[in-house]
Amino acid sequence: MTIEWTLFLSELTSNPMVAVVTLLTIGVIIVNGATDAPNAIATSVSTRAMKPRHAIVMAATCNFLGLLLISLVSSAVAHTIFSMVDFGGDAHQSIIALMAAMVAIIVWGAVAWYFGIPTSQSHSLIAGLTGAAIALQGGFGAINGAEWIKVIYGILLSTLMGFGLGWVFYRVIGRAFAHVNRQDANKAFRAAQIAAGAGVAFMHGAQDGQKFMSIFMLAVTLAAGLGTDAAGMQLPLWLMVLCALNMGLGTAVGGERIIKSVGVDMVKLDTPQGFAASLSTFVSLMCATFGGLPVSTTHTNTTAIMGVGASRNPKGVKWSIAVDMVKTWVLTFPGCGIMGYACAKLFLFIL
Repeated sequence: MTIEWTLFLSELTSNPMVAVVTLLTIGVIIVNGATDAPNAIATSVSTRAMKPRHAIVMAATCNFLGLLLISLVSSAVAHTIFSMVDFGGDAHQSIIALMAAMVAIIVWGAVAWYFGIPTSQSHSLIAGLTGAAIALQGGFGAINGAEWIKVIYGILLSTLMGFGLGWVFYRVIGRAFAHVNRQDANKAFRAAQIAAGAGVAFMHGAQDGQKFMSIFMLAVTLAAGLGTDAAGMQLPLWLMVLCALNMGLGTAVGGERIIKSVGVDMVKLDTPQGFAASLSTFVSLMCATFGGLPVSTTHTNTTAIMGVGASRNPKGVKWSIAVDMVKTWVLTFPGCGIMGYACAKLFLFIL
């Protein structure tokens, strides 16, 4: 199953709800570009391997390429999001509930961006969709447990693998380059860090782009009465381009706040540490993406930075900032979920 451009335009022009969901989803993608994508380049900027403007351009470009190229090979993450909750039943009410979920996600993400908190748009997306589906179906039967459990697996993988690989990679680098002139090593790692940062941005595009493309697919299939069976679902090229362009726009507009919070405030990094953190994030995201596990780039990158900092000197990590971030993640599921539930109930009552 795929969605042709002509079918999308037909639903967009004939169904106002599809038009609203489309605009809201584009808004969510832009917010994601402003809050999640900058994590890919935060360490490169904080270690002065790249200037912020150059890093943002690189991130936007690699987001586009990652979304496009990986989605042509595997759409496992999109399948997970598409079938994670049940919006089936009445098409009109399903679109209203989906619209409410998008409103909740945008509000939650915008507040986090304003305060410079690198909250996870991935977790917000999952929570908002879940809350709205529960409101629509009247209970937890709206949740597909076999797919939703992948969210838990993703959180565990991104936390443990991000932190663990960050700790191990920096240890390995420290031993391998112990006798190399520090100035020469920094030059080499500066280039390596830029490459690793590009890799993280590439995998961020693949991860988060697929999540939002699945929302477009869900909206059109619900409106057109095509059902929500993810079997054989194929992501169209036009949709990849649309999502990638808007994600890049968000990165260009709102990147610097999150760069400061993640790459500068939490722990001071040198170039070998920055490379180790970015490499850890890249490997973790790649494993999650091909495994169909929806994970947060923010979550993964932050834990990788913490792992690298702890490997060198646990006292050098500002754990209070890390604790605040964890609190934000913990609050996202119930907070954005309740917001999605409340918005869905309100919109279903009004509309």
